[in-house]
Amino acid sequence: MIVITSNQTPEEQINEIIAVIEKEGLQAHLSKGSDRTVIGLVGSVNPKLAEHLRQMKGVENVVKISKSYKLASRDFHPDDTIIEVKGVKIGGEHLAIMGGPCAVESPEQIDLIAKLVKDAGAQILRGGAFKPRTGPYSFQGVGVEGLKMMAEAGERHGLLTITEVMTPEYVDVCAEYADILQVGTRNMQNFDLLRALGTCGRPVLLKRGFSATYDELLNAAEYILAGGNRDVMLCERGIRTFETYTRNTLDLSAIPVLQGLSHLPVISDPSHGTGRRELVEPMAKASVAAGANGLIIEMHNDPDNSMTGDGVQSLFPDQFSNLLKDLEKLAPLVGKKFSTQEAITVK
Repeated sequence: MIVITSNQTPEEQINEIIAVIEKEGLQAHLSKGSDRTVIGLVGSVNPKLAEHLRQMKGVENVVKISKSYKLASRDFHPDDTIIEVKGVKIGGEHLAIMGGPCAVESPEQIDLIAKLVKDAGAQILRGGAFKPRTGPYSFQGVGVEGLKMMAEAGERHGLLTITEVMTPEYVDVCAEYADILQVGTRNMQNFDLLRALGTCGRPVLLKRGFSATYDELLNAAEYILAGGNRDVMLCERGIRTFETYTRNTLDLSAIPVLQGLSHLPVISDPSHGTGRRELVEPMAKASVAAGANGLIIEMHNDPDNSMTGDGVQSLFPDQFSNLLKDLEKLAPLVGKKFSTQEAITVK
């Protein structure tokens, strides 16, 4: 349920409304939009409370939200959420570009790639230190040392960093070294992990499970939001279908659908979404044209010899650079700002 007031409602009256809500043992979440203020009620609402709130001063309407996700819903938060990290904005009209290898392999490798990512005009360095692999004998990542390597490379070249966290036990250490934490497709419904991320103090990129519906993705995001972390991004990374030519089927319709259902930024992953290097560029452009708030793209200085074996979906540095040049031209045509000059505050 949400309580709607106008932006002209005095703060004193809003505080009175919140006090009534909390007195009933419910959580009240305040969201100020461009022309109205919304107070979201989390918990089981007594019909008598709803009627009482409806009659209070400053209340324009009380609306029941039928969706199982409340805080992620655009009904609760009408305006786009814009996440700002060290001067870089993600969401709304801003287009964020995340680039880098599937996995951190060595200090030299991640430092070289960080320079290439920065020179191309991206703002965020991606790289995995812990890798969830289908087979137990595949390269699993270099662990905490990889986090340190990436943090140093990001700071040296003026880039934010994003890395995947796989278990609740590693949330704190990943949050210590990375600016943004990523939840992979296999962990989208790892609810213990999601709860831990609700209090991690870092923005979270939540990837859609490869067989997940939109509602399931949004309910997974709700776990993080309910823990108090409002800086959540949704990521379309491809779903499993009957087609075998591509690694997954990148669901471009997810971008406008999720933006209609939710206020959270939507990021597209054309690398995992296709699994084929030659398809990354056209699907990245298509994602931006569909309204994506950002892209997360695999790029490697030597993709054919990457330790993860995912080089077939990684762009060469010149391909990555040329793609960003094209995106800089495309972004304004679809109402997005692509800036290579966004300031990043050094740690």
